[in-house]
Amino acid sequence: MTRFLDLRYAPVGGGLATQVNLAQATSSADYASLSLAELQAGIRGRNVLIVTHGFNVDRANGIACLSNWERLVLRYFPADSPFSYVGVLWPGDSIWAHGLDYPDEPKVADSAGALLAPFLDANFQGAASVSFASHSLGARVVLATIEKMQLPVRRLTLMAGAIDDNCLNHEFAEAAAKVGAISVLASKKDTVLSRLFPLGNFIAGILDVGHPWWRAAIGHCGPSKAWPASFRAPFEVPYGWSFDHGSYLQIDPAAPLLAIPVDVPPQGTPPPGGGAEGWQEAFTSAFESTRFA
Repeated sequence: MTRFLDLRYAPVGGGLATQVNLAQATSSADYASLSLAELQAGIRGRNVLIVTHGFNVDRANGIACLSNWERLVLRYFPADSPFSYVGVLWPGDSIWAHGLDYPDEPKVADSAGALLAPFLDANFQGAASVSFASHSLGARVVLATIEKMQLPVRRLTLMAGAIDDNCLNHEFAEAAAKVGAISVLASKKDTVLSRLFPLGNFIAGILDVGHPWWRAAIGHCGPSKAWPASFRAPFEVPYGWSFDHGSYLQIDPAAPLLAIPVDVPPQGTPPPGGGAEGWQEAFTSAFESTRFA
């Protein structure tokens, strides 16, 4: 079962919980509590990867996609590898409008990071290292967490990041400076980030003074320069792969096992695994495993 740090107040909608709750699950049907002692035993002396989902994702969908991605990532690590995976569930669906609520969701993501950071500092000191990976607006959750953490961060991967392209050298420059190595996966075929993200930023600029009127998303065009010293290119998924916003954490039991190492290839490269069913999440999990090493 996947271990989870649950920041949700309710299974669907609702705000943040008042504390970090511990759980284990592979689906919402087998969601069960996890003790702090069990969590700490599972991460002690291990290289921990903490992964979170994006906005408009309820608890059941968060459990499903994150537990599935754990299964895929673990295929690339030896059975005796000192590696441990932990999912983070947060209320990215806390506002009722389902996508049109985007301008308010960054505030929820920031608050989630503020709740998570002290918990990690207090309880993950026994881990050999701590790393993060995220999808969509989960980028803001993990960057806000890192910004407030005292523990060092080994690796960070932002997939389809629904956050400004200059976040690593502007809003979250201090967080980026704490990370040993930063990776990004971006796609110019991402319809959510190419159409809705600039509109959401425009509305946010009206509602919340201080936001830019418009910026591209880091998950659409990649990070704006100057890149942090810790940033590892390349980052742009080939245009011909048609990677959309939902491609990264798809769930398909038939996802092929790819030969690693796997990295972002040049434009014009055909899809890995011969384009077999489930190749998208096979690529993202193999990429994460490769960059994690």
